[in-house]
Amino acid sequence: MPEDSTFRTFYNEGVNKFQAIQNRVFWQEMLSHLTGRQSELLNFDEVRSRLRLHEEHYQGVQDIPLENIVGSVGRYKDFTATFLPKNSNMKERWSRVYALANSQEGPPPIELYKVGDAYFVRDGNHRVSVARQLGAKTIQAHVVALPTTVPLRPGMSGQELAAAEAYANFLSETGLTRAVPEHESIELTAPARYHELMGHIFLHERVLEKLWARALTTEEATADWYHKIYKPAIDLIRKYEVLDIVKGRKTQRTEGDLFLWLMNNLLQLRHQYGEAAPVKSFSKAIASYLEAGRAPVPEQLENEADKTVLLTRTQAMAEVRKRRDQEQVAEDGSAGDSAIA
Repeated sequence: MPEDSTFRTFYNEGVNKFQAIQNRVFWQEMLSHLTGRQSELLNFDEVRSRLRLHEEHYQGVQDIPLENIVGSVGRYKDFTATFLPKNSNMKERWSRVYALANSQEGPPPIELYKVGDAYFVRDGNHRVSVARQLGAKTIQAHVVALPTTVPLRPGMSGQELAAAEAYANFLSETGLTRAVPEHESIELTAPARYHELMGHIFLHERVLEKLWARALTTEEATADWYHKIYKPAIDLIRKYEVLDIVKGRKTQRTEGDLFLWLMNNLLQLRHQYGEAAPVKSFSKAIASYLEAGRAPVPEQLENEADKTVLLTRTQAMAEVRKRRDQEQVAEDGSAGDSAIA
């Protein structure tokens, strides 16, 4: 567009704002270093790889909250987590975008990738930066969604992102998305616990094969585990509002964490006492948990007809190691065959 006097006025205003921003960037990064808080945007390509995202669906032009834009495709090191420009050589372009944003014409929509509730800039990093400095709450964008059942939201910590990656691996290994398309997300705060949860499913598969006297696919076992063990347990946790009691103790435990904690506690009792274990069902484990927290135990909970749990945590983890060993032997055999050929 022609650079008339109005454009030049706003351009000069943009230059002044940019120079003021440089001081804020220094102090923001210093504070981030001292507190350990995230100061950079997320790298979209890394997130896409870690969460194993493949499909893309165009969702049209939408108004997107600026606070939900957390990363960039290629410029994630050029801006802070709040889209302040880091490099002084960005002044010319940033100031021109600032002038354009203040013009009657205005800038065109940006391009975003959507993953869960978070967005990543494909094109328009400067426009996002300027819009935030102008106090805008939303920005128009062409949105391309990458479907996933892995929860991703703005403001996630490094540990939460690691847990999201671990969950993506869990979904791939167990085939839960294919086996139960309507499944609810399973959130665990500690990434390593997905490995443990996987062990329960693998062991469930082996038990079913003995009971049904036939080979099963992992997806079949996963579906059976989800419908007959996990979901009924979560329904009980919700029915008796157990998570509210846990959160009352100022912990960050999720439903998945509580499921695994109660399950392992129940299984350890079974392993220690065998048939004489004082607690044998998930409902009884919840009752014991409520009693330990000095919370009233609903009478109905005592009459829940959920099944006895037979597997131990040790067995579950042993099954994971067994699977890994089998995979390694298969890889070594394949490599040997290639060498002979």
